[in-house]
Amino acid sequence: PLKPENVVVLNGCASLFSALATVLCEAGDALLIPTPYYGAITQHVCLYGNVRLVSVYLDSEVTGQDTRPFQLTVEKLEMALQGANSEGVKVRGLILINPQNPLGDIYSPRELQEFLGFAKRHELHVIMDEVYMLSVFEDSIKYHSVLSLEGLPDPQRTHVMWATSKDFGMSGMRFGTLYTENQHVATAVASLCRYHSLSGLVQYQMAQLLQDYDWINHVYLPANHARLKAAHTYVSEELRVLGIPFLSRGAGFFIWIDLRKYLRKSTYEEEMLLWRRFLDNKVLLSFGKAFECKEPGWFRVIFSDKVHRLRLGEQPPLHCIPQATPPLLAPTCPPISAHGPHAYPLFWTMVAY
Repeated sequence: PLKPENVVVLNGCASLFSALATVLCEAGDALLIPTPYYGAITQHVCLYGNVRLVSVYLDSEVTGQDTRPFQLTVEKLEMALQGANSEGVKVRGLILINPQNPLGDIYSPRELQEFLGFAKRHELHVIMDEVYMLSVFEDSIKYHSVLSLEGLPDPQRTHVMWATSKDFGMSGMRFGTLYTENQHVATAVASLCRYHSLSGLVQYQMAQLLQDYDWINHVYLPANHARLKAAHTYVSEELRVLGIPFLSRGAGFFIWIDLRKYLRKSTYEEEMLLWRRFLDNKVLLSFGKAFECKEPGWFRVIFSDKVHRLRLGEQPPLHCIPQATPPLLAPTCPPISAHGPHAYPLFWTMVAY
């Protein structure tokens, strides 16, 4: 059973990332992270401690021991760590997002044990971001929290994060939890609560919400999963009709789609031009470079909306995708931030702020 004394609460996972990076690392140190990943993490870990991220690049092509696109393996982790060491970069830890954003991948217990074993061999801390753990909507998929594993390889270096922002759609109610058995880490992170505390109102509302197990388990989660599945099914079918390849993972709010064939050249400049063409047609997607994807042409689609809005948002791409010839843009035209205050969520549909 989990112990209350191992829980630290701050105002969201962004604050937890900043606090953990500051506590676990010295200025200039680094954390490994598989790509593509949610790009805002780069700013989170750099904010206080000047900590950088070392990308573990994943490929869309299934080669070698891979069984799926963008598959993370211990071998890829080893290569990234060796590369950082050869450049004189001190790596202190590994960030894992499970379910993964933007891929939607869910790590199996065996994979989790392998990744944690790698971290233990190299004395690395592991930051597990499980912010989408209650948003697995496919009945055939079983999600395993790292805290459910039997015998963690290194409990003192395993730190688990979760928040209500995604699973409960409450991004504005800033609430995030850290679970760690390392009391030194817990105490150090808790000392930053004075800068990242929760208001009394939020504390009360969260207590009322999270203790209502019956409503969460028998009303909210079944309804939310059913709606996510319906929206995912609709968008998936439309992507198939359009002949657009995509990853289907059954978790999260997003689908990772492959628009590489619509780029005139395989460059991030071409990716940005295609993104601007969507934007000109009032469709806002997330481009792959925002997630540090190594292959230009991948985009994240958010599908968590009602079908009539998804249908409305589908109309512009029908005439703007096949042409794949973006309008001429000034090369100095600044892109709209993928992580700005008005950029989330990024809808497949027309965006209504």
